[in-house]
Amino acid sequence: MNSVLKLLIEGGSLTTGQMATVAGLTEAEVQQQLEQLKKDKIFLGWRPVLDLSREAAAAAAVRAVIEVRITPERGGGFNRHADRISRFDEVESCYLMSGGYDLLVFVRGGSLQKVASFVSEKLSTIEGVLSTSTHFMLRCYKEQGFLLENGEATGQRLNVAP
Repeated sequence: MNSVLKLLIEGGSLTTGQMATVAGLTEAEVQQQLEQLKKDKIFLGWRPVLDLSREAAAAAAVRAVIEVRITPERGGGFNRHADRISRFDEVESCYLMSGGYDLLVFVRGGSLQKVASFVSEKLSTIEGVLSTSTHFMLRCYKEQGFLLENGEATGQRLNVAP
């Protein structure tokens, strides 16, 4: 995987100077790689927003959304459970929700089996977790406000059947 791309994924909001230092490159080389990533439509913005389907190593990861129902604790509500769940390496985001479930957890794993294993061996075995419902993400069309190209012509109207 491209060293600058890896820093964008893992490094958060590093400056180009910091990226150069970490990657052992000059700042001009980092800028050149960033321009190439923009040209390849992998680097879409400075949040960073990445279309990882174009990067084979990163595209292999499986993402899932898990609805979790838990029993709130006296004096702490959902906070202790949410904090514990959020500390797992597989968890990207964890939100307290209103409605039919309590927590919405976004996870990433190397395969469907690894995500399933995380749910069955780590998440669902936590005391106080009543149930989980896992939804695997199959394809991303828009990420953090950026439309991603999907190999189809953009800007065309949808066909209307009579």
